[in-house]
Amino acid sequence: MKIIDVVCSAGRTGFYFDDQRAIKKGAGHDGFTYVGEPVTDGFTSVRQAGESISVMLILEDGQVAYGDCAAVQYSGAGGRDPLFLAKDFIPVIEKEIAPKLIGRELESFKALAEEFDKMQIDGKRLHTAIRYGVTQAILDAVAKAKKVTMAEIIRDEYNTGVKIDRVPIFTQSGDDRYANVDKMIIKGSDVMPHALINNVEEKLGTKGEKLYEYIKWMSNRVRELRTSEDYNPIFHIDVYGTIGIAFNYDTKAMADYIATLEEAAKPFKLRIEGPMDVEDREKQVEALAALTAELENRGINVELVADEWCNTLEDVKLFADKKAGHMLQIKTPDLGGVNNIAEAILYCNEKGIGSYCGGTCNETNRSAEVTTNIAMACGATQCLAKPGMGVDEGYMIVNNEMNRVVALVNRR
Repeated sequence: MKIIDVVCSAGRTGFYFDDQRAIKKGAGHDGFTYVGEPVTDGFTSVRQAGESISVMLILEDGQVAYGDCAAVQYSGAGGRDPLFLAKDFIPVIEKEIAPKLIGRELESFKALAEEFDKMQIDGKRLHTAIRYGVTQAILDAVAKAKKVTMAEIIRDEYNTGVKIDRVPIFTQSGDDRYANVDKMIIKGSDVMPHALINNVEEKLGTKGEKLYEYIKWMSNRVRELRTSEDYNPIFHIDVYGTIGIAFNYDTKAMADYIATLEEAAKPFKLRIEGPMDVEDREKQVEALAALTAELENRGINVELVADEWCNTLEDVKLFADKKAGHMLQIKTPDLGGVNNIAEAILYCNEKGIGSYCGGTCNETNRSAEVTTNIAMACGATQCLAKPGMGVDEGYMIVNNEMNRVVALVNRR
């Protein structure tokens, strides 16, 4: 089966692009948007609509395979590629990539994906969002050519040895962290609520007291609303480095505080994502590995999740090798080609580190479906409900894709 044409269309994502540098410099809220001038190249406002590009591969039998190019909410920040705007990058795909795809045989996803993930133009690699979307389309095309699910292609080409089945789904609340917890409980979310604890004074508390009370409330709320005692979700809180700030990056003090959160969460298991951010990759690995060891040595049963500075496949391997965290977030758009997602999950599993197939609220239904297939095929520890921050939509997309895949695989 060959690719006979490539068609692109501009799209919207499930969230927004935010100019992180402008926000850090004090851009204030005005309703759902921000006031002030953007400072990062490409932005026309501090918050603007997220954009995507659908890359559609026309196969010689008339089938259409597609993937969505998308980038994270804070594009252009933290060493990431520039703001991803459809008008700027559709011409790149049509001029530079389409001619190299047309006429190609769809025999192996892995080989074709690695070729386009590593492709360079004028000595530079393609934007991560392009690599992300093009390789999604390639995976879908190979699956359509072989008349199987995308999960089966990944399982077979990467010899994962995994039974294709459901993966625990992690839902994120955004700032609506109370009402959305109720939604999560009603829907039966496996892991929750993310909670967006990104400010010490407003959300963590200067002594951590606000987060402590929130976790305690959430534990009570689950027991109050659940319809079965068999429902025991894992609590996973992203604190965006605020614990480090509040406790002066003191490993023992941070561990003392995390021990109190363990008590607040009982009887539920707790994960803390991004406890500190020391703004350097090697120092972050060192700090997170030290806190991980401290918790383990003291028998504090809270899992730490790496996020900041763990962006690429190389980063994932480094954090896993150094045991910097009990679980690593694999931020799917930041890895470029989706072939890297499979490699990252399998590497974590091999090293005995939790593999969180994550991503960003600023993706699309299509990128969520494709990465869910990869999470299932590789046996990820958990998979993010995405895109958006509304709970219902992201959970529906990921949950329903899982069930479709399982039903089709079981039929065979």
